[in-house]
Amino acid sequence: MSSPDPAIVKAWLLDLQARIVAALEQVDGKPFLRDSWERPEGGGGISRLIEEGNVFERGGVNFSHVTGAALPPSASAVRPELAGRAWEAMGVSLVLHPRNPYAPTVHMNVRFFEATAPGKDPVWWFGGGMDLTPYYGNEQDVRHFHQVCHDALAPFGDTLHDRFKTWCDEYFYLKHRKEPRGVGGIFFDDFNELGFDQSFAMMQSVGDGFLDAYLPIVNARKDQPYGERERDFQAYRRGRYVEFNLVWDRGTLFGLQSGGRTEAILMSMPPIVKWRYDWHPEPGSAEERLYSDFLVHRDWLAS
Repeated sequence: MSSPDPAIVKAWLLDLQARIVAALEQVDGKPFLRDSWERPEGGGGISRLIEEGNVFERGGVNFSHVTGAALPPSASAVRPELAGRAWEAMGVSLVLHPRNPYAPTVHMNVRFFEATAPGKDPVWWFGGGMDLTPYYGNEQDVRHFHQVCHDALAPFGDTLHDRFKTWCDEYFYLKHRKEPRGVGGIFFDDFNELGFDQSFAMMQSVGDGFLDAYLPIVNARKDQPYGERERDFQAYRRGRYVEFNLVWDRGTLFGLQSGGRTEAILMSMPPIVKWRYDWHPEPGSAEERLYSDFLVHRDWLAS
């Protein structure tokens, strides 16, 4: 098994961020803000943000590389043997909230983690994935997204896609609502089973696949006509996104507990959100179809 090399991971992550931002700027027509920051406890990052763009009402593509002398509780809770170890974590995380309700919200994250202690072998792993959150479902879009996720993992083993799709379905699930956050995708964590080189290559394939997965969808939906009804439903469903990120998301919790930059951590929040008491969609409506046909766990690639 090859030894972990954080330096090459960091270089690739910075390049990934730059490539994704450049492609998204072409879609939107407006530049992303660049905000570099440093963390007093160690490390820092580069936030790339857009607000009130032509296509993206709000979005961020963030790089971070943070270090610490002892793991925060959110990281060592499931790995108590790592408590007290020095650590470093780096990754690219993005969330995009298009203005058009027919264009889905998307999330992607790829990351590397290493914990070290004198006289002991380093403990390291990769994590990441991507998932799609539509407000008005389109089967062609969802199948395309899942196909790209499948193809990104196919070179690294026949079982990875099924494992990571199921993991995504189970992770991005609002237990208090008993409903999925969206239509899923792939999710993985604590992954090192292929050795460093191949595990890194697998993560690269996922990150490199993001633009292929999402750009055809947003380009097809960004100019679709919509009205106040669709915007209102979009704002209501965005509330579920907020609930998941603040109640269940491990990455948000890790960032806050480790003293990360709050503005960067919470860049995933949508700009306009609504909540209603015990609201239900009209029977037979497009809004109801989101719940019945899309917010369900299913094999989107089945013929």
